[in-house]
Amino acid sequence: RDLWIRIVYGARISLIVGFVASLVNLTIGVLYGGIAAYAGGMVDNIMMRFVDILRSIPRLLYVILLMVVFGSGLQTVVLTIGFVYWLGMARIVRGQVLSLKNQEFVFAARLLGAKTPRILLRHLIPNVMGPIIVTVAMNIPAAIFTEAFLSFVGLGVSAPEASWGTLANNALGGLMTYPYLLFFPALGISLTVLAFNFVGDGLRDSIDPRLRQ
Repeated sequence: RDLWIRIVYGARISLIVGFVASLVNLTIGVLYGGIAAYAGGMVDNIMMRFVDILRSIPRLLYVILLMVVFGSGLQTVVLTIGFVYWLGMARIVRGQVLSLKNQEFVFAARLLGAKTPRILLRHLIPNVMGPIIVTVAMNIPAAIFTEAFLSFVGLGVSAPEASWGTLANNALGGLMTYPYLLFFPALGISLTVLAFNFVGDGLRDSIDPRLRQ
């Protein structure tokens, strides 16, 4: 029950949630946005209206409802956050693919007989990896913070697994007597989220040529 060891284990859980949820978000968002943009027309309209409907409801409400339905636990937290946070990724990928799908290299691939999946996966998506990488880097701290909030309110990771949100919740009872029990988990959350935000800003500055000038 040592606080330092529990904070270390909480860091492991938070990083697992951040990376795995971002990987799920990456897979769903890239494929959904790429297919919608490349198909175009009615398919694009229907798929994007579905995204607009989902975006009209707060994402945290989706997460809480799914957690209530499927129960708490690390796997449920990871999958729930990943399945909800892909909407922004889908819109970014769609916009990038729309700007590239009429380029000469896409026409050349079609003339050579390349099928739609190959054009999408081998030609279009690799050319939009810059914004995708930046978005993934910015989604990791959002997933970590969401997991900490869910664990804090009792919907996330539960005992005996340690989570920064669970540690913060356990510290509320003795806040006036032992304030360090809340300070160090909150410090871990803040430093990790701040670090990944710096990484995302650095990636954006290095990838976007306009920001390097």
